[in-house]
Amino acid sequence: MKSKHPHPTSPVQGEEYRSARELAGLPGMPGTERHVRNMAASRGWESRRRVGKGGGLEYASKSLPAITRAALAKIRFFENENCITTPTQPSPIQGEDCAGRRQGEDYGDQQRGAAAEARRSALWAVFDRRPDKIKQIAKQRLGIILRAHELATGEMKKADAVKQAASEAGVSASAVWEWMKKIKTLDRRDWLPALAPEYSGGGRQAACDVEAWDFFYADYMRPEQPTAAGCYERLMYAAAENEWRVPSLATLLRRLRAEAGPAVITLERVGIEALEKMYPAQERDKTMLHAMETVNADGHRFDVFVKWPDGSIIRPTMVAWQDIYSGMMLSYRVGKTENVEQVRLSCGDMIDKYGMPSHAYLDNGRGFASKWMTGRMSNRFRFKIKPEEPEGILTAMGVEVHWTTPYHGQAKPIERTFLDLCDRVSKHPAFSGAYTGNKPTAKPSNYGSKAIPLEDFLRVLEQEIIRHNQRGGRRSKVCAGRSFQQAFTESYEKAPIRKATRDQRRLWLLAADGMLAARLDGAIRLHGNRYWTGDMVRLAGKRVTVRFDPDNLRSGIHVYTQKGEYLLHAPCILASGFMDTTAAKEHQRARRRFVNAHKEAAAAGKRMSAIEVAGRIPEAAQAPLPEARVVAPVFVPLKKAVPDVDMDYEAERERKTVARTEAIFKLLGGGRGGGNNFFTED
Repeated sequence: MKSKHPHPTSPVQGEEYRSARELAGLPGMPGTERHVRNMAASRGWESRRRVGKGGGLEYASKSLPAITRAALAKIRFFENENCITTPTQPSPIQGEDCAGRRQGEDYGDQQRGAAAEARRSALWAVFDRRPDKIKQIAKQRLGIILRAHELATGEMKKADAVKQAASEAGVSASAVWEWMKKIKTLDRRDWLPALAPEYSGGGRQAACDVEAWDFFYADYMRPEQPTAAGCYERLMYAAAENEWRVPSLATLLRRLRAEAGPAVITLERVGIEALEKMYPAQERDKTMLHAMETVNADGHRFDVFVKWPDGSIIRPTMVAWQDIYSGMMLSYRVGKTENVEQVRLSCGDMIDKYGMPSHAYLDNGRGFASKWMTGRMSNRFRFKIKPEEPEGILTAMGVEVHWTTPYHGQAKPIERTFLDLCDRVSKHPAFSGAYTGNKPTAKPSNYGSKAIPLEDFLRVLEQEIIRHNQRGGRRSKVCAGRSFQQAFTESYEKAPIRKATRDQRRLWLLAADGMLAARLDGAIRLHGNRYWTGDMVRLAGKRVTVRFDPDNLRSGIHVYTQKGEYLLHAPCILASGFMDTTAAKEHQRARRRFVNAHKEAAAAGKRMSAIEVAGRIPEAAQAPLPEARVVAPVFVPLKKAVPDVDMDYEAERERKTVARTEAIFKLLGGGRGGGNNFFTED
């Protein structure tokens, strides 16, 4: 049996179209076909001519409100659930459908049944959203109709029964007949929602072209959050140019709230964070925990100007640790900025005083995610794990770290504690004139008139944290009217607590950093200081891990291997004055002791003297001279004969001396024209 109306086009094949009869009564739609057609005409819905008997128009689903499209999707779901197969969807069993029927049968009844069930669900959904006044009218109408049926079961005719029932209720019989016409084709259980009045108090909707609505929607739904009046003014300019039909601003805003809803408006105009706040927060039960099982930590900057010992005026930052079970503040440190030193020292204070936790909830800040705290942790999201990276404090303690979202109070309960301290500490009467306000636009009238000395700020902070822990009347399930400290103490006395040993305390009391020992003597230089002891010679040229107290660098350092094995404690070697003879003598004695100690160690290690070693060395035997079996000839070139001259060396020497003397005499003016000549013979 074929359906009276053609089945709408499948969304898979193309755009889905629905007639006014199919849309009437659905969520977001009027209750009658006439009102549906009026709405479509006023809003300019996309439509097409309906094929088949009766004609008319069918409207595209993309033009419908979102709530109506959701109802249509629900109808399609019911159709799919009842195994309405298509040529592209074969039956689960060859020759049968999922209900066990043979293929080739007419499934029109089953299809209409699924659609009817979807309409029943949509009809009751619309009725449930109607106000109580409308529901009460529907109940009165149903009572009149039931009274007419009761009278008609006897000898009274149906027309007379309707007149009498209408007369008893004070309504006209024609109205009762109209009501009965509405429920004529409906099941008895669906009479009540069908009898509800169709008017909603809004009257006919004002006309608005699709282009005009899209223009206003796109302009208003922007992160810049333009005003509705400004958007409407721009819309009127565009409407005058394009000849759009535009209703009033109030009508547009009502339609926007009805179709988009507050959640979508918040997402588009404010952002995803504001939308997330509209979702109810998760309530987590802490009664299953115990004290010091789980902690959380974070940093907070106070809105107070503080004068530091170096003369600078900076708002102080506190890093604090809190027990999640009870809510008690465990430890804190204050500094100019949130850094790893504060995190390390505050963590050490907590472990030293109360013990080691099993879990820690931290945000992914540079201080908490630094290698000094979570080094070598596989789920750390900052930096890289390098071979020389020292093992962090929390990793070495076996604490499981859970990273949370920064500035998210629902992820870390300590954010709520900071909110209390903003009022109790930052706005303390002792800090009047130093309060800065929580944002630049909220500065008090006496802004910047005073700065609090650091010691005064720390004193007030300590008192307020003590009062915070001891304040009664806490309404959490764990406290039940008690204070944080009372709840913590009761659980702490019964809970298994892990305590740290003396060796473990070095992990948090002293910072860790990879250092390279000097290649010659193994000394380590750190922050301008030199650390050395005699056993460090064996560490020369090696990379080690040192732990030190940055607040007291003269106390020495503790040296570890890169694997975390403790080696030794190295004292700080202070530099002496250039003319300090006492320090020079002490240094000479220390060096002599060092040399003598190693001489004794060297002597103790020798069980054989050098002479004994030399005596045990065998003499080397001379190897025999090998015999040459092949002789190569040697050719010497001939030389020219040189005459043998026999020269009297002494006579030649005397002759040269006389000749040289005569030459000198001539230069002096002698030997010319006679004169005295020593060399002239008589």
